[in-house]
Amino acid sequence: MDKFFKLGENGTNVSTEILAGLTTFFAMSYIIFVNPAMLAQTGVPWGAVYLATILASVAGTLVMGLFANVPYALAPGMGLNAFFTYTVVFGLGFTWQQALGMVFLCGLINVIITVTKFRKQIIVSIPESMQHAISGGIGIFIAYIGIKNSGFLTFTLDPGTYTALDSGTIIGSAAAIPEMATFNQAGVLLALVGLIITVLLVIKNVKGAILIGIIATTLLGIPFGVVDLSQLNAGSTTSVSQAFSELGTVIGVAVGPEGLLSLFQDSTKIITVLMTVFAFSLSDTFDTLGTFIGTGRRSGIFSDEDIASMENSTGFKSKLDKALFADAIGTSVGAVLGTSNTTTYVESAAGIGAGGRTGLTSVVISILFLLSIFAAPIAGLVPGQATAPALIVVGVMMLASFKDIDWTDLDMAVPAFFASVFMGLSYSISNGIAAGFVFYCLIQIVRGKAKELHPILIVSTILFIINFILLAFL
Repeated sequence: MDKFFKLGENGTNVSTEILAGLTTFFAMSYIIFVNPAMLAQTGVPWGAVYLATILASVAGTLVMGLFANVPYALAPGMGLNAFFTYTVVFGLGFTWQQALGMVFLCGLINVIITVTKFRKQIIVSIPESMQHAISGGIGIFIAYIGIKNSGFLTFTLDPGTYTALDSGTIIGSAAAIPEMATFNQAGVLLALVGLIITVLLVIKNVKGAILIGIIATTLLGIPFGVVDLSQLNAGSTTSVSQAFSELGTVIGVAVGPEGLLSLFQDSTKIITVLMTVFAFSLSDTFDTLGTFIGTGRRSGIFSDEDIASMENSTGFKSKLDKALFADAIGTSVGAVLGTSNTTTYVESAAGIGAGGRTGLTSVVISILFLLSIFAAPIAGLVPGQATAPALIVVGVMMLASFKDIDWTDLDMAVPAFFASVFMGLSYSISNGIAAGFVFYCLIQIVRGKAKELHPILIVSTILFIINFILLAFL
């Protein structure tokens, strides 16, 4: 084991790697509860998403550990699962099968750009301030979803300011007024208590704070009357066997006639499909690179030579190249299994902080994820009020990216605003990215710096504008 993982060479040992694996797992295992709750809203069977979340995490993390030999863990990404649910399915009207097809296509694209120099071109084409804005904007988006799911907000619409569709859906105008909800309902009160517990645990740096917050809020839901334990005896929750049965109906859908093969049948939606895949890939790419470079360089896991090799070479000439490849493979595998983009988790920093330096840490994390399969019946009891605080806190953590933006420079601040804050206000990650790109290009042109714009950024912006025009007439 020492020879395979090069423990001595990396200044670590088996016990340290096991401890690091445990630390990372408990820091990120909240995704086991949050991801099914989010994706199931689109119609994917809850049990299928539960197992797909676990199995995709196991597969991606094992590749990371055994192939790249670095202590990172993968799982369906927060923000990316929100984009899948609220933008692609609810906003753009695609089916969850088609959305999985897009995720699979995104994974293939990421594999291609990982083994070619094109990945460098994408990285250098997006201004650094925009990269930070996108990351922070996803945090706003996630936190807003958590606030809504908690029931903390109500929306008032006067007659004549909304349209009722035949399906029963209400489409409101900008006259909708958000207000703070009254705290006289059990569900809202439970979410508030859960948020307080989770925030206090995180501030006290308790290991596995978010997971503990979910569990504690779920337990409190019993006396609150929100969680009904009789569901266990009645078989109302999803059993392990039922979850595997549901998974069997979802595996492979991403690449089947309802998924990938149906995406390009409607010529009027081709631009929308391409831009959606682009948005998936863009968010995934910078989320992963930020995690690797931010944690790997500080800890020495990735050297400056690794960073330079990633930017200038092809193939797998460095640990970072291999880690990026493992991340891309995780996305494709996850889509085939039935979940949104699988990405490298920033919570891996917790295990790295505990001393994890090799792929053995990742192997330990994979084993722990695999064992969590048997918690399916209990996981089915977790209410939305217990996962909502996790969304809010994770969103707040992601806002740290804003510190690297110069908000006093309007040339940077205006595009950053639309790429971040507008992302949450428009309830769409892709709309935020698009608006940010458009304003950035517009400002640079007005400033006489059009020649400094990267061709990839220009082409992307034009495609976004074309997409907006097409949506206006459809």
